[in-house]
Amino acid sequence: MDVLGDLVARDRRSEDIALRRASRAGSYSYAKLCTNAWKAGNLLRHYGVRGGAEVAVALPEGDPTPPVVTGFFGAMLLGAPVRFVASGTVDAKALLVPTDRVTEFDAEPGCTVLAYGDEPDAATVVHFEREVWSENPTAPPDVVEADAVALRTGDETFTHADLLARMETAVDERGLTASSEQHIDGSLATPDVLVDCLLAPLSVGATVVLEDSE
Repeated sequence: MDVLGDLVARDRRSEDIALRRASRAGSYSYAKLCTNAWKAGNLLRHYGVRGGAEVAVALPEGDPTPPVVTGFFGAMLLGAPVRFVASGTVDAKALLVPTDRVTEFDAEPGCTVLAYGDEPDAATVVHFEREVWSENPTAPPDVVEADAVALRTGDETFTHADLLARMETAVDERGLTASSEQHIDGSLATPDVLVDCLLAPLSVGATVVLEDSE
């Protein structure tokens, strides 16, 4: 693998479970994860996201839901760095946020707000799932380099190459295999959690368990 988008490449599609939720219907196979990541990338691209243009993702309250994961990989396919944000002013090209938390954020002009969950009331807010559903189910054409920034946390940046190297180390140290199941043990804004609990397991075909919010 050269970039994080390779985790959702066409040859990684299968009916094995990538994201497990309490309900089977809410779970994602690797085929569904890849396809929805491509669609998310195309949707972000439609709203002007390109390489280097930041995508803000609202920090989940509890485990992330599948739209957070597909939105993250959609950004990776475009070479757009992701920053996880808790609340407040957002100066990014796009903001992905639960519908019931839209008012916690103040998006600067030029930032498209994409809300997942219930249909948003504001006409200026894009309903993520509805728009993703109708998007082209093919990978975006963008070419992403390994030295492109993938994650921003505070004043730190991590490239695709940085996170891939950490991912390979995590696989070895944790003994991850395709039969492994991994829970999200912390905040995805923490690089170690993002790598250990999401990227590394997915890289070997394991299952990431997403606990439903109370």
